[in-house]
Amino acid sequence: MVPALSILDGRTTHSRRIPFEQSFSYKIFMIEVDIDRLPEADQVSSVFSVDRPNLFSFHQKDHGDRSGEHLRPWAEEVFASAGVNISGCSVRLASFPRHLFYKFAPISLWTAFDSAGAPVGVIYEVNNTFGDSHSYVAEIGMGTSTHEADKSLYVSPFFDVSGRYCFKYHPTEHRVDLAVTTVENGVVSHVANIASQRRLATTNAFLAASVRRPANTLGVTAGIHFEALKLWLKGAGYRSRPEAPKRSHTVAERPITEKHSVGDTI
Repeated sequence: MVPALSILDGRTTHSRRIPFEQSFSYKIFMIEVDIDRLPEADQVSSVFSVDRPNLFSFHQKDHGDRSGEHLRPWAEEVFASAGVNISGCSVRLASFPRHLFYKFAPISLWTAFDSAGAPVGVIYEVNNTFGDSHSYVAEIGMGTSTHEADKSLYVSPFFDVSGRYCFKYHPTEHRVDLAVTTVENGVVSHVANIASQRRLATTNAFLAASVRRPANTLGVTAGIHFEALKLWLKGAGYRSRPEAPKRSHTVAERPITEKHSVGDTI
């Protein structure tokens, strides 16, 4: 049986293509939890907790409808909007954990697996640093894990809310890899990758992560603002923040139009 809690150890890379090129890459530390086995996940390590403070923690109020209630009903409703029935499926949520009292996850991945362990659906939950969230949901089937959807959420003051996201997602027994390519007017403007390896969640692994990356989730936010500063100094145009989308999610399509160049996971 897949553990109720796993660690995802990896790296993220971002590459801006227009109007000038800028790239950065750094190591990341994420977790993956089975949303139906949270009490079990809560018992895995003395330095990890569910819905209460600890060195690392997972809080249901950080995801879904932010109510703090059990996440399963929200997941069922969102998956159903894309025609994915998750009755009898497990749902695993990959995200950055809270580190002490801080949490920010630019993207979280909800994956539904059938009884045979095959992925049948995915929710790409995207967040910005202003507290807004929007999800893109898609069916996984016929061997494909590539999807596209119109961009709906303001994620950066240096990018318009325009173009389309092209998602390329590969969850396997040992890895969780994702590439998100932004395409505007047929031109790739930005590519973001996450490449991670699934590991056992142990107290020693959490403590090691705390030493190696003491500002793991805070560092993500700091990195975003630092890269934004560099873009501003290079002369990138500033876009004012519009209102957040009224709908909570968008149904993504598959397969993607192959004429677009989708970034490869690393």
